[in-house]
Parts: sequence; C-alpha cells; structure tokens
Amino acid sequence: MNNSVANTARLLGAGARALLVLTLLCGVLYPLAVTGAAQALLSDKANGSEVRADGATAGSSLIGRRHDLPPRAGQETAEPDLRWFQPRPSNGLGANTVNRQYDLLVSGATNLAGDSEELIEQVKAAKAAVIADNSTPGHRVRPSDIPADAVTSSGSGLDPHISPAYADLQTRRVAARNHLAAGEVERLVEEHTDGRALGFIGEPRVNVLELNIALKQLVARGGEK
Repeated sequence: MNNSVANTARLLGAGARALLVLTLLCGVLYPLAVTGAAQALLSDKANGSEVRADGATAGSSLIGRRHDLPPRAGQETAEPDLRWFQPRPSNGLGANTVNRQYDLLVSGATNLAGDSEELIEQVKAAKAAVIADNSTPGHRVRPSDIPADAVTSSGSGLDPHISPAYADLQTRRVAARNHLAAGEVERLVEEHTDGRALGFIGEPRVNVLELNIALKQLVARGGEK
C-alpha cells in the first residue's frame, strides 16, 4: 500500500514538473521568441500592416475600407460618399452591426453560383449604381467601360484593392466632387498603382485606403499649385 502511494506521488510529481517545463517552453519562451523575431524582422506585418495618416492609424493595407455618408433616419444601407474612391462591393457571408466601414462580420465570398438569380440581380444593381455615381456632365459611363471588380465582391469580401481600370473610371467623379482637375486625380491614381509582384505574379492593383489618404492630402493643399 505504501509502495503504491509512493509510486503515485512520484508520478504526480513528475507530471507536475513536465507540465511546468512545457508551460514555460511552449507558453512563455516560444511565444516570446516568435513575437520578438516577428517584431525584429517583419514588424509591419506583425502589427497588422497598419496604414497611418495624420499621426494615427487609418486602417490596414490588407483590409478594404469604405467611405460612406452617415445613414439617415430609417435608412438601412448607408450611401457611398462620392468624394472618395470606392472599393469593390462587400457582399459576404454576414452583416456587420459593429463597424460599418466595411459591411462584413466574417470574411468570405457570397457562395452564389454564376447562374444565381440573386447574384445576377446584385451585379445588375451594382452596374447601374456605378453608371449613376460616376457619370459626370459631358461624360456618361458606358456599361462596356465597367470592369468586373466594380460589380463583384472578392473571394474574401475584404479586398483592399481595385483594378487600375476601376480607379480610372472614378477619377472624373472624384475630381468634380473635390473641385480638382481631372489630370491631378489621374496622376494620383498612376502614383498609387502597384504592378505585378516580381513582374509577373497577379495583376496591377490600387490600394483604395492609401489612394484616399493621398487624395485627402491633395484636397487639403487645394490641388497642385
């Protein structure tokens, strides 16, 4: 009986020591080492790829952000603030009741099939909105001018980028709403267009958040002098 109790005590002691050692290694030292290496080698990515403006964090370069007008009383969907470049539609898997800057609670695509009537209606509505929002006096947007990313959400629903074609389509409207020359806004888009990674991976793209920060700075200067 005494031997059994002694053996049990030894096993419990060994288990407790193993638990303490593993907790120290896996729960303290390893996370500290990984965090330290991430901060030393990849601090920007480790901190969420923050984009800063006016001395504060404006968002992440990895997550799309909308610019909407404050919703009116009884209005369920906020209207886009057409002074700014707009991102892709954000039709995803869930509604966001906390942060209305991007209308998602979870990341994901709509999961609607290509022949889905609901998807077709969404695309038609988005196309009509793009034409109405971006047509300016003397220039009406043609349906054939609208790129696919202007009327469809991305696989994540959180894409921070738009195509250069969609950014170019918005330049006249953005220039008119901000009392800027169209050429100034077009140059802004060119300056914020990133090429293919390594010259051949992916497609050229424009980060909407970074573009809008540059637009805000241009507006504050009253355009190029």
